[in-house]
Amino acid sequence: MNNASDPTLAAPRTCGPARQLLLLGAGHAHVQLLAHMARSPWADAQVTLIAPYDRQLYSGMVPGFVAGHYALEDCVIPLTPLVQRSGIRWLQRSVRALDAQAQTVTLDDGSCLHFDWLSINTGAAQNRAQIEKAIPGACEHALFVRPIETFGNLWPQVVEMAGTRALRFAVIGAGAAGMELAMAMRQRLPHASVTLLHGDTPLGAGYSDKVQARLKAALLARHITLLADSATGLRAGALQLASGNSLVCDVPLLAIGAQAPCWLQSSGLALDAQGFVAVDACQRSTSHGQVFAAGDISSRTDRTLARSGVYAVRAGPALVMNLVAALSGRPLKEHQPPQHTLNLISCGDRWAIASWGRYSVQGRWVWRLKDWIDRRFLRPYQPPEE
Repeated sequence: MNNASDPTLAAPRTCGPARQLLLLGAGHAHVQLLAHMARSPWADAQVTLIAPYDRQLYSGMVPGFVAGHYALEDCVIPLTPLVQRSGIRWLQRSVRALDAQAQTVTLDDGSCLHFDWLSINTGAAQNRAQIEKAIPGACEHALFVRPIETFGNLWPQVVEMAGTRALRFAVIGAGAAGMELAMAMRQRLPHASVTLLHGDTPLGAGYSDKVQARLKAALLARHITLLADSATGLRAGALQLASGNSLVCDVPLLAIGAQAPCWLQSSGLALDAQGFVAVDACQRSTSHGQVFAAGDISSRTDRTLARSGVYAVRAGPALVMNLVAALSGRPLKEHQPPQHTLNLISCGDRWAIASWGRYSVQGRWVWRLKDWIDRRFLRPYQPPEE
């Protein structure tokens, strides 16, 4: 983004005291916002980032990390250099509560922050209390994909454990992310058994018939057991299934789609039917005009495919533009999601399936394209080499 050529991206200028802008989360949109502020500091706004981790793990490359194609360091955006260049305040905390009417955020240490403007981009979450209610024993026995930073740190321990014996994996959740992870585990641990539970939902539901056929063929070719059943409970060494049967399992992996965090329920914000922040075309809350939301926390994100390898015009630049406009008192601009998105689904062994509307292709060249897109996305946020 070139601020000199686009006046709508110029740093906000206000009269009177500096406005307090809180950024909840370090999702992709906020990472782009930090990069913008590093190039054009916001002198008339006091900005605070609230994010518990010192790096952002890029979900699109996690299957490649699980498969062994990438080191963990290849897949992360370090936050410290971005924060230092942007000159903002950073609190490595999590959110406990949000009161949109009082314009306050309470953190996990009990401290309370006031905001004039709030932007929420916390990324995908797995509501453990909700999941535990649906699948008793999940919190004690399952390996959760989210928070993805925690999963990234735990996966090497699973690989180390697999060095002592052949493990039995059960992937719960058959969206694109679940399928990618199942095939990635097969690639990294060829002696393990991998079962994918997809319930009564067709594999690749939401994709075209051709893509569904490609996905099923890819899973079967990699010796992934497909089970049209659901987990109703977990215990040490086994899953209880909806059919009444049990499935022996060492590592149950929970790759079900994102849920809204608990603190949104009592926030006072207007929410959609799934509990995510209801926003308009400008990514602004429909009930509180001083609150913005983007990414998985927003009602305008399509979560039907539980996808990880999706490439489209990202909402980050639009959020940057509208936050600058809001703080400067200028009109906001609508962000229209693209009609089609490019879906690149990795199959573990440097092979990938591409989907664009009703079109689909596959091959090693598709994986190389995915690898190139992923690396190019991360490159601007990497610290310069010494």
